Amino acid sequence: MSRSLTQSRALHQRAERLIPGGVNSPVRAFRSVGSEPPFLVRGEGSHVWDADGNRYIDYVGSWGPLILGHANPEVIEAIIQAARNSTSFGASTPTEADLAELVVEAFPAIEKVRFVSSGTEATMSAIRLARAATTRKIIVKFEGCYHGHSDALLVKAGSGVATLGIPGSAGVPEEFVEFTLALPYNDLSAVDATFEKFKGQIACVIVEPVVGNMGCVPPKPGYLQALREITAREGTLLIFDEVMTGFRVAFGGASELFNIKPDLTTLGKIIGGGLPVGAYGGTAKLMDMIAPLGPVYQAGTLSGNPLAMAAGIATLGQLKDNREAFYKQLNEMSATLVAGMLQVAQEAGVAMTANRVGSMFTFFFTDREVTDWASASTCDTARFGRFHGAMLDAGVWLPPSQFEAAFLSIAHTASDIDDTIAAAREALALV
Repeated sequence: MSRSLTQSRALHQRAERLIPGGVNSPVRAFRSVGSEPPFLVRGEGSHVWDADGNRYIDYVGSWGPLILGHANPEVIEAIIQAARNSTSFGASTPTEADLAELVVEAFPAIEKVRFVSSGTEATMSAIRLARAATTRKIIVKFEGCYHGHSDALLVKAGSGVATLGIPGSAGVPEEFVEFTLALPYNDLSAVDATFEKFKGQIACVIVEPVVGNMGCVPPKPGYLQALREITAREGTLLIFDEVMTGFRVAFGGASELFNIKPDLTTLGKIIGGGLPVGAYGGTAKLMDMIAPLGPVYQAGTLSGNPLAMAAGIATLGQLKDNREAFYKQLNEMSATLVAGMLQVAQEAGVAMTANRVGSMFTFFFTDREVTDWASASTCDTARFGRFHGAMLDAGVWLPPSQFEAAFLSIAHTASDIDDTIAAAREALALV
């Protein structure tokens, strides 16, 4: 279709005068795909609309949390009812324990949970707790895994950092990352060598069990199990960053899918139903080290915000009540979409591979299997950018970066899938 972006262009120009780059998160600028960012004004079900009235099938879903689709009636009603009682208290409310109960039930490794306002806060706090519990300084992360924008974690962090070609971030002193070690994802020999070199010094290993920030990259068979065994043997805490995968790849997240109990788990996205929220949790023994019970300080006025709690309860409640059928439908529809996209790419003679775990997936413009950051970086990002623009013109909203996962919601229909594959057939002929 021929899209007008007159209103979006004017809105972006205005925003650029007031906000750095006109955006409040870098990937939204669409610079890596070489096009103008539409400004979205409405969402319903599986679709979003921009300021010019263009409609798109949405595979971003606010970067994952909208597993029920946009403006789910039960979630919206829960938010409205909560807002009528006040938008914030900065004090305890009954709904905090209600949502905590749902989280603890879904994740056997979590006996207690602390709510925060973002995934960045959750991972930062979990690492602080791990260092306190082990009295060690070094943390291990993996190349291409993104755990928020706190200083110590902006090392080979994938996502927006990779998209912009930034090796880290200005303003982060070298001393702040001195104790952060970044290893290749899916490479156990590197993990073994690191633990041998830094014997008795590693506080924690933090990992996205299914990576979403260099595109969707699943763990190799046995990889996560080996991380669990190594960390348990070495007295190091294993942190699963399930901000993206929690309640997404299974009701109990990647922990359930791969049958592994990490020491600490960080959550976000879906547990707030689209509102700002994060969480971290683990055994009662570990979590009781958090203030006011223990010496590890972490606080926040908006932690446990009543609107986010209400939205989370409404979202997780629906997932829980229809768990088996819900995830079966998501998996089947995602599999149909990915298979169809790969088929039309093959027909067009375009080098494309794909990774999918549940309703998380990425189409990589490379002929290599993508298992880590080195293989992800072989992608033809210029071709992806052209494809992205052609799909927007055809009414399909994909993540504006080759290095971000896409998501399906329960609101997507078979017709949406068919229309997306048809759009891809035309788009791939142009790129």
